[in-house]
Amino acid sequence: MTATASTAASAAPGAFAGARRVVVTGGTKGIGRATALAFARAGARLVVSYGHDDEAAKSLAAELEALGADAETVRADLTTREGAETLARAVAGRFGEGGLDVLVNNLGVDGHRGFAELDDDEWRRVIDHNTTSVYLVTHALLKALAEGASVVNVGASVALRGRPFGVHYSASKAALIGFTRALAKELGPRGIRVNLVAPGVTRTEPDGGPPPPVAQKLAALTALGRLGSPEDVTGAVLFLAGESAAYVTGTTIEVDGGI
Repeated sequence: MTATASTAASAAPGAFAGARRVVVTGGTKGIGRATALAFARAGARLVVSYGHDDEAAKSLAAELEALGADAETVRADLTTREGAETLARAVAGRFGEGGLDVLVNNLGVDGHRGFAELDDDEWRRVIDHNTTSVYLVTHALLKALAEGASVVNVGASVALRGRPFGVHYSASKAALIGFTRALAKELGPRGIRVNLVAPGVTRTEPDGGPPPPVAQKLAALTALGRLGSPEDVTGAVLFLAGESAAYVTGTTIEVDGGI
């Protein structure tokens, strides 16, 4: 599915400028969708991947077209090498080799299960989506990254403190911190920056998130007294993608309201 037009929106001051070429994985819902739309409003050219929800992809494509965005949605299972290569071919066809300015590794799933009840299938499901997909996509798109490109991984703030009934989830997101720090040092000589955004509890859908009593308890734990929204996270992503973060690499930015 493709939405094309020629208009380019003005970039947010100090955050992101120019008709950059951007990939957002898991970009049809929640934080990924908000991120894709924010880049589109800033005038970026986009390739947005999704896993299986064609209706969500069609809805996003319509929104991007309404914004006048030059954008394409690609269906691919990024937990597999084949899926990552499918995305890489789409990116090469759209931007050419060495033509990717920003990669946002946003794809991820949640997981709630006590450690005693955790089985191999659930462990692999969460690790494959949250950690392995970042390795596969970044590896497949390595040659596509332009000199001075930016890789932004979307993790979770629980990686820094752990979450009961989510050992596998916490581990999958904690792994991204080490991945980010190490890859930043390896790609630094090419001028490529690698950073991580770690959201706190975020309402990714209007009727989503934890039950009201749990949401109220979590909100009370934050310094700002509320849960996050996808739009709260996109500001940090665009900052790391832009010129204002030219000397920022290997870092983790928590976007959790001070929890």
